[in-house]
Amino acid sequence: MRTVMVLLLALPAWAQEPLSLRDAVRLSLRENAGVAGISAGERASAARVTQARGGMLPKIDYSESFARSDNPVFVFSSLLTQHQFAAGDFAIGPLNRPDFLNNFQSQLTVDQPLYDAGQTRNAVKSAELARQMSGEEQRRVRMNVIFATTRAYYGAVLAAEMLKAAGQAVRSAEADLERAEALRAAGMSTDADVLSIRVHLAAMRGQRIDRAADVEVAQAALNDALGLALDTPHALTTPLEALELPGLALDGLERSAAASRPEARETLLATQLAQTQADGARGAMLPQVSFRGAFEADRQRFVDRGGANWLAAISLRWNLFNGSADKARIAETAQLVERAQSGQRLADSAVRLDVRRAYASLKAAQQRIEVAKAAVAEAEESLRITQNRYEAGMNDVTDLLRTETAVLESRTRYLAAIHDTRIAATMLELAAGSLTADSEVLK
Repeated sequence: MRTVMVLLLALPAWAQEPLSLRDAVRLSLRENAGVAGISAGERASAARVTQARGGMLPKIDYSESFARSDNPVFVFSSLLTQHQFAAGDFAIGPLNRPDFLNNFQSQLTVDQPLYDAGQTRNAVKSAELARQMSGEEQRRVRMNVIFATTRAYYGAVLAAEMLKAAGQAVRSAEADLERAEALRAAGMSTDADVLSIRVHLAAMRGQRIDRAADVEVAQAALNDALGLALDTPHALTTPLEALELPGLALDGLERSAAASRPEARETLLATQLAQTQADGARGAMLPQVSFRGAFEADRQRFVDRGGANWLAAISLRWNLFNGSADKARIAETAQLVERAQSGQRLADSAVRLDVRRAYASLKAAQQRIEVAKAAVAEAEESLRITQNRYEAGMNDVTDLLRTETAVLESRTRYLAAIHDTRIAATMLELAAGSLTADSEVLK
């Protein structure tokens, strides 16, 4: 079939930009809001990995505070930390009823976990698995956008080809009408024949009107898939032609789907994430060791009359009993692992079934092309013979109209078979998890 140029009706050709299927796919990936949203989600997941890794690094805090009080304990301890305590401060009167005292406190602290029973490691691993799951989700969304764009693109091309076929049917009916009127003038036909053909011509013109409306709707659907204004004009340059595919092995396609299909990868990662969370739950039963260092300066005035001190400490915390909450958490995560493993098995079966369904659809569509192609040739030849016999008075108008209708139907089935083959081939790559913007099915 010759290269198709689908033109929007009632728009000048110069107003339209040429658009191939591959260009349409790239445009949709760039403009689609769903792709943009999922990309932002993946970047957020990457940030969470960095956030989790921060648990391995020291936490450094600086604080500055001011306090003023005549509380005896406050005054006594502040004088000590300010290094301003004198012998006179032991007097009973000042001890019980001291004057107001200012304390400007500057504090720098450093906290560093030394051993946390793998909690930080599991948090980092969980964040990395979540990031990988976001990446697979993004790949799945992109593949679905590619498929939706391909379907909308070929839908628009098919609508234009159907319009062309309807136009051919109208022209053929008009020629039949001229032939019938000439025969009537020669006394070889009747008014009934002419009226029958006029009714048939009106039906063909009605179909052409419907097909023209289909073109407008299909173009709007394509622009919706591209993320553009619905009335954006295009000249579609990728033809609706039968696709030459290499020999495809069903087993290989199923293995590819099980290994690389985003849904299969997501369930595998979900199982690993559940296992990591289970490891974290068990780690909560183990002791944790941390280091804390502090430097503190206390002053009566902001810059002087004060002193400083420091602290270094190592602490151990061991959760010996917390109402069996940790044991319940361990039991919960074990069940979540089992659920994730079940989901993984279900996903594996589902993706293999999708491959088989798409594979069968492609094979059936390819076989329909050959049948429909032969039917078109036979219908056109039958029409030629019937027209000649009608003109010679050897066939009646019923035979003529029947063959006219058969030609249009055979052409329609042939175009639909090619369209279905293209869509089925794209669906097969989608099912196998290998559909990208550079896939050969988009050429």
